[in-house]
Amino acid sequence: MTKPSATYRLQFHAGFGFDAAAEVADYLKALGISHVYSSPYLQAAPGSTHGYDVVDHRRVNDELGGAEAHERFTAKLRELGLGQVLDIVPNHMSIAGRDNAWWWDVLENGPASIYASYFDIDWQGPEERLRNKVMVPVLGDHYGRVLAAGQIRAIRENGSFVFRYYEHTLPVAPRSMCKLLTSAAERAGSDYLAFLATALHNLPGSTVPDRASQLARHRDKEVIRSLLARLCAEHRRIADAIDACVSTLNEDIDALDALLEVQNYRLSFWRTSERELGYRRFFDVNTLVGLRAENPQVFADTHVLPLEWVRRGALDGLRVDHPDGLRDPEQYFERLAEAAPNAWIVGEKILEPGERLRPWQVAGTTGYDFLNVLGGLFIDQGGEAALTAFYEEFTGDKSQFSELALEKKHQVLREILGSDVNRLTAQFMDICERHRNNRDFTRHEIHHALREVVACFPVYRTYVRAEAGQVTAEDRRYVDAAVTTAKARRPDLDSELFDFLHSVLLLKTRGALESEFVMQFQQFTGPAMAKGVEDTAFYCYNRLVSLNEVGGDPGRFGVSLDEFHTYCMETQRDRPATMLATSTHDTKRSEDVRARISLLSEIPEDWAAAVRRWSEHNERYKRDGWPDRNTEYLLYQTLVGAWPIGVERLLAYMRKAAREAKRHTSWTTVNQAFETAVQSFVEGLLGDPEFMAEFERFVGPLIEPGRGQALSQVLVKITAPGVPDIYQGTELWDLSLVDPDNRRPVDYAARRRLLDELDALTPEQILARGDEGLPKLWTIRQALRIRERLGDYARIPVGGEKCDHVIAFQRGEVI
Repeated sequence: MTKPSATYRLQFHAGFGFDAAAEVADYLKALGISHVYSSPYLQAAPGSTHGYDVVDHRRVNDELGGAEAHERFTAKLRELGLGQVLDIVPNHMSIAGRDNAWWWDVLENGPASIYASYFDIDWQGPEERLRNKVMVPVLGDHYGRVLAAGQIRAIRENGSFVFRYYEHTLPVAPRSMCKLLTSAAERAGSDYLAFLATALHNLPGSTVPDRASQLARHRDKEVIRSLLARLCAEHRRIADAIDACVSTLNEDIDALDALLEVQNYRLSFWRTSERELGYRRFFDVNTLVGLRAENPQVFADTHVLPLEWVRRGALDGLRVDHPDGLRDPEQYFERLAEAAPNAWIVGEKILEPGERLRPWQVAGTTGYDFLNVLGGLFIDQGGEAALTAFYEEFTGDKSQFSELALEKKHQVLREILGSDVNRLTAQFMDICERHRNNRDFTRHEIHHALREVVACFPVYRTYVRAEAGQVTAEDRRYVDAAVTTAKARRPDLDSELFDFLHSVLLLKTRGALESEFVMQFQQFTGPAMAKGVEDTAFYCYNRLVSLNEVGGDPGRFGVSLDEFHTYCMETQRDRPATMLATSTHDTKRSEDVRARISLLSEIPEDWAAAVRRWSEHNERYKRDGWPDRNTEYLLYQTLVGAWPIGVERLLAYMRKAAREAKRHTSWTTVNQAFETAVQSFVEGLLGDPEFMAEFERFVGPLIEPGRGQALSQVLVKITAPGVPDIYQGTELWDLSLVDPDNRRPVDYAARRRLLDELDALTPEQILARGDEGLPKLWTIRQALRIRERLGDYARIPVGGEKCDHVIAFQRGEVI
């Protein structure tokens, strides 16, 4: 098994499947790539553009060409001597349609489903009406109104029954159809049908706890379903009698309601998920349900294909998506390393500034930590005061980023993660009930104390192993910091409540309930950080948006050379095979966009003067004062970084940015007036020849310096300790914004042609064709050619007046 020296990320989707990837493999080989780094390609939800919404772990995605095309792809890589790394998704599955057979079975059979233990569902939650039920928040209005409007209908499908609500289809619990089938049997005069109705009635209940009864129920229901389908196919009279009963049911709202009430799920208005959802999600996405990867059977069933590919050599490595969502990441990586002992494994662990990767059995992270350290080098720290002063003057917002991050974490905890907070609140109330000194704390107090501690968490999560009683020094430090800050911020709450929570989180107070609470608490602080900071605050704090990147701190203005060299030396010592990234499918802006925007830190006065002129000129395009100054400021930086950009791409980005910011509009509560005003503003200024001429006079002189910074970044990435990754298409200049903009089609024919030309061109000719991206392509190819000859990293001392402008290091002995 070959370890990667350089990877190239490919984004698979219906428009770029296995055969298309096979066609570019020889180009990647010629570029100097050792391993193709593939986005997830197990069977995903229909129309998936990214593959993270897996519905079937035992199938290769049909939309990419299926198993046969996958075999052709892997054969082509093998023929060329290229390895492959696959992105896998152990934390969650998609439940958007009926393609997920495991989830369908859970909805049909409730806790008695043989797959009930596969998903992170709280069957015994605090709400009595949701006990042993799964909430399905898909209705566009309140349940009663939807039902009264006749929008929910029961339908027979051969030997099964389903409910339909527009595009949504849900199974009917087998036992619940006993009464209807009995009526149909009387109507048709069929003893056989009456027998099947009785057989359904005699199935073990949906809450049977033992595995043997669950398996018997599963076997018997499938046999009955098959017999009923055959009976209907062979006897039209019986099928007509059943369908007539179903039609009568659909006309009787009370009867339909009674049938829906005995299902193993509860249909509800989509907004109820903000407060009452009973299963763990991926962040706030209701259609991505959490998996219990800690269950050995779940691990085995969700990893069957990737591990098979590793064993037979089709894969050399695995990239693990969102390990912080797992109950016990350390245990997971131990199990994965045992199953694939020679594989190169990296985890998408987001490290906050100053945080270190835990001693997991992985080669390292997926590179966001490197991205932020390297990007910080190209920020002129001397420009901080002037840039900050102008940002505050222009927007009127004097908030510190740390304050804003706290505010936005609280916002998402209230508005979109409320059901998760409520679930933790109920758990902690039960714990308090069992400790007489704490039993009088109210639900209200516990709810607010928990929310404050979660908001004050300085990192994604801790990794306490409650069952084993393991708490590290890092865990103590982060819990201490969160609780201390929360206690200071909420003097209105009893400090003993915070102290008790502190003792539970650090296992000073032990018990089964306490252990379960700790493990679930740890799975929740990550989503609060991701949604509150990366997906909200990063769109609100726009001082210098090249700093607003996953794992970064926009309040920290740049990185010193000492910090960078220390980081590289620690990487060489601890994680020499970690991944190094500068652009990914999740970055807010591509590496080249960030490089150009970072130049503004070097010219804060010129930038301020330009923005003042632009804003005054473009005031004519505002509607009722919209967009606000902060949105306008983001727009100007976006134009600088991504220019040239068309109106449609820019509008799509600004719409997403405004909704993510959640200040004037959002994904769940669209403010059409604001969004229309933003659109009008964008269209107005892009269609204004006077403004565009002025803007191009400003941005024109930044293009070449921005490219210079971009070349420096990519050269350092390829020669620093670790495994460099090239995100698809970024071997040429790439001015992409956040997804889906960064998943646009890549013109590989043009890249292949340019690569073929390189050897015949002089450096002068390459530089003369800079607009085509040849300098970047040449730099990447040349640097990748020497990767295998690089030795140990060592800093080279630099003196002189401009020494702070030189990144100097050697890899190996100087000859």
